[in-house]
Amino acid sequence: MSGRLLRWVCTGSALSALLTAAPLAPHAAPAHAAPGPGPAKRPVAELLTDLQRLYRKAEESTETYNATEEKLTDQRRQVTGLNRSLAKARASAHAGRGAAGRLARQQYQHGTIEISSYVRLLLARNPQGALDQRHVLRRAAADRAATVTRLVDGEKKADGLARAARRALATQESLTQRQRTARDAVRTRLKEVEELLASLSAEELAALARAEEDGAARAQRRLVASGALGAPTGVGRAPSARGERALRYAVAQIGKPYEWGAEGPGSFDCSGLTQRAWGVAGHGIPRTSQQQWARLPRVPLRDLRPGDLVVYFPRATHVALYLGRGKVVHAPRPGARVKVSPLAANPVLGAVRPDPRATPVSDYRPPRLPAGATKGADRGWAG
Repeated sequence: MSGRLLRWVCTGSALSALLTAAPLAPHAAPAHAAPGPGPAKRPVAELLTDLQRLYRKAEESTETYNATEEKLTDQRRQVTGLNRSLAKARASAHAGRGAAGRLARQQYQHGTIEISSYVRLLLARNPQGALDQRHVLRRAAADRAATVTRLVDGEKKADGLARAARRALATQESLTQRQRTARDAVRTRLKEVEELLASLSAEELAALARAEEDGAARAQRRLVASGALGAPTGVGRAPSARGERALRYAVAQIGKPYEWGAEGPGSFDCSGLTQRAWGVAGHGIPRTSQQQWARLPRVPLRDLRPGDLVVYFPRATHVALYLGRGKVVHAPRPGARVKVSPLAANPVLGAVRPDPRATPVSDYRPPRLPAGATKGADRGWAG
């Protein structure tokens, strides 16, 4: 990662502690300054650890924001549905009240005392006509009872829907506030990291970049040597048809900027890229990296095929699409762009496969990578 990219990196929460607890490298003293011990430079490893800690906290806030956004979208849909049902129930209850009013007027106009149908039968000149009239009376009584029942049931339904709509709206307001809190936390941490990086000298930034690159390269060598990837990385496997479409979409996004909370098409965060790629392929997956890790079927690293998702860090706060041959495509972090990186550039938690039952394609050819596909920061959010 270049010094320029490091200056762009955004995230964090402990900057004030970093600046007060341990001074950063000083700028060169003027030639006429009296010699003195001055504040000691902080080791590069310590700076990198602190920077990565800030990354982790920002990513956690970002994923909280993403998860809340998904819940809020569902909640808005629920509120809309409840309001629509409530409007229908209120219209039905209004019609029931009208029918009940007409029934009441009829009762008033015809009196409330009725001769029993049995007496009418005894007094009737035409007994068969009385029997027919009794049937009409019974039907009218049943209709009146049904009118009252519909009115009562309609009122109860409308009241229940009104209470449900109020509860759903309160939940929506709570989620909206939670989303604002997560958004503010991300913005605060981005500002803290910007300040931390701005306080470093060019030499420190360059040393940080070298330390990060060296660490990623060592991790990749250890992973390959361990045999966890199974076959040699030069031997490629074929993806499923949808996995191939998802991967080709992700490769086509190389060079687009990372932006937290973004789902494309102009910019992405890590899980926004994986979700959209698989969505374009015709297979929906959850929005956040934690949800993708928790809900999608696991697959051993030795069985990885292109299009699978590789998940990173203990809290599953980063995710990438497996390209094949020990490489992944991902949106690393703010200040970086969608790129190709070694699979082990970040600490691997495991892998998942969105379509475990799909068979590999028979004539797979890996996508052609654009120029500069591997350029820039490899590291995602550190844990």
